[in-house]
Amino acid sequence: MKLITTYQHDGEGYNPFLIRDEWQVAQLNYMPGQGIDDILKIDVHWKTDEVFVLVAGTAMLIAACREADQVVFELVNMQQGVVYNIPKGVWHNIAMFKDARVLIIENKNTHLGDFEFYYLTELQKEMLNRQIIAALK
Repeated sequence: MKLITTYQHDGEGYNPFLIRDEWQVAQLNYMPGQGIDDILKIDVHWKTDEVFVLVAGTAMLIAACREADQVVFELVNMQQGVVYNIPKGVWHNIAMFKDARVLIIENKNTHLGDFEFYYLTELQKEMLNRQIIAALK
């Protein structure tokens, strides 16, 4: 009899691999568009907080206030084993080095419809990139 099951995501990108009645655990690994210098968009969830835990590598958690075309970023250089919460209604993303792996805990099936994307302008991407580089020093 096997009492313990294990889950692991070794590919690129996002994979929700443990989905239960009300919640799910997913893993986000580096993929193009998620890099330290190539964030293209931010997203928001209207029905759930989203919890992030860095388990390997280097990643920068990005939160943002967005009003019309104005975006103000708040950055946190993630530390392994620390639990970070993004409340519902807060725009966010994660900039990652290729070795980064982040666990995500959120409401069940959030990835199927409780999200909205905002694609950053070239100026916003440049501003975010400068802030990420400064925060990594």
